[in-house]
Formats: sequence, C-alpha cells, structure tokens
Amino acid sequence: MKQKLLLTFPQQVLNEPVIYLLGKDFNLVPNIRGATISDSEGMMALELDGDEAEIERAIAFLVARNVRIERV
Repeated sequence: MKQKLLLTFPQQVLNEPVIYLLGKDFNLVPNIRGATISDSEGMMALELDGDEAEIERAIAFLVARNVRIERV
C-alpha cells in the first residue's frame, strides 16, 4: 500500500533522523517528493510504501514527536 502525506516538523525534531527511522524501524519505503526547511520548521511531501498496519504505526510515531500530518 502507498500513502501520501504532508508532514510539518517542529524545530525540536529537525535534527532527528525521522525518515531514516521510518524505513528502518517500520519496514517502510519512504519516498521524499519535496521538502523545505527553515530554522523554525520543516515541511515535507512524503510517500510511504509498505504494510498498512506499519504505516499507521509510523504515523503514530510521528504524531508522538509533534509532527503534524495531513493525508493527501
């Protein structure tokens, strides 16, 4: 299954390897479709490919880190 997301990262998360962890810890294939980062926040269009349950777990992981998520 593929899921397209628009992520908004708060400043405190910008230096964490969040996308790497989505692939490593959730067995997903992340595909960055576009991104912009400033000193105070980052925005990313991301496509996740993998098992639906793992995508939902990954979304919960992101929400726990105060990442705002919009499903596209």
